[in-house]
Amino acid sequence: MTVESTAARTPRRSAGSKAGTTGAKRTTRTTAKKDVGTEPQLVQLLTPEGKRVKNAEYDKYVAGITPEELRGLYRDMVLTRRFDAEATSLQRQGELGLWASLLGQEAAQIGSGRATREDDYVFPTYREHGVAWCRGVDPANLLGMFRGVNNGGWDPNSNNFQLYTIVIGSQTLHATGYAMGVAKDGADSAVIAYFGDGASSQGDVAESFTFSAVYNAPVVFFCQNNQWAISEPTEKQSRVPIYQRAQGFGFPGVRVDGNDVLGVLAVTRWALERARAGEGPTLVEAFTYRMGAHTTSDDPTRYRGDEERQAWEAKDPILRLRRYLEASNHADEGFFAELEAESEALGKRVREAVRAMPDPDHFAIFENAYADGHALVDEERAQFAAYQASFADEGGN
Repeated sequence: MTVESTAARTPRRSAGSKAGTTGAKRTTRTTAKKDVGTEPQLVQLLTPEGKRVKNAEYDKYVAGITPEELRGLYRDMVLTRRFDAEATSLQRQGELGLWASLLGQEAAQIGSGRATREDDYVFPTYREHGVAWCRGVDPANLLGMFRGVNNGGWDPNSNNFQLYTIVIGSQTLHATGYAMGVAKDGADSAVIAYFGDGASSQGDVAESFTFSAVYNAPVVFFCQNNQWAISEPTEKQSRVPIYQRAQGFGFPGVRVDGNDVLGVLAVTRWALERARAGEGPTLVEAFTYRMGAHTTSDDPTRYRGDEERQAWEAKDPILRLRRYLEASNHADEGFFAELEAESEALGKRVREAVRAMPDPDHFAIFENAYADGHALVDEERAQFAAYQASFADEGGN
């Protein structure tokens, strides 16, 4: 089952043609072939209707999963979605400067996050809230940067989870370099780097593919293709499906249904095992959908229609796992009710934690610019101090 856009491409105008020339000879338009490689193949273990389907290649990676573990995956996704919704509300209330929602991508993040081992190292972008949850990062710590009170909020080495990266695609190079170091150390751990379909157009990503392939680095490149790089669809960024790009660099790529948490778990486990076994990098394309805005400063209604979102709502990752749990008698109403109460408690805790965050030292920015101080920095500090003092209420009120 593959969801591919069928929108025709607009070919480039030839060098000799001129737009808007009266009486110009009309040239015949040709439509570029969308896929110059093989047809896209999608790994799927759980259909949108919640039915388990067999896969000879990847079933073994989830063969021993227990009902308790399935409920755990469901809990992870529900709590991650609840936290994400609370963060979006906090931004709308002026408590956060910005927020990048993961709504709709919970299975891609929880499935891949739960596939990692404790000694693996994760390099995220700025939307991997579900992966952070799997790595044991307190959700409240994710919000400090978006509130502007710190530069990250956690020690990356305490959870082997790097700080969020705002620069698009740069973390793939960091992950590759780290993975090369892991290989030189002789460790059997792996590295996983997250990025989006938009970042796949960055030169940093291509360079990381080259280095990881040449040096056989134990890294998994995990691309969450949520169909939209802000307002640009994937079809305007790649002539082939993203996972097929790996062929040109000499390592395997696979596309998995990013709304199928079991499929993502299985494929990511396979890719990480390859890396740990010294078989080099893998590109995993999780074919999913960003249900909300790119960030809270974006308006997705300006570039995509409601019918597209409605089609993807039918593939909701949480709903499909719930259907499977209920059909398999792996969860009852008591479980869902308890989880609902837990999710509300999480939202309340995060809300209170954000509002209790202390303001940062406004002058700390001047302290580490130069080791021995600088006259210009001293002048800027004084100007800023005067500016801050101008907001003081008269009469000490």
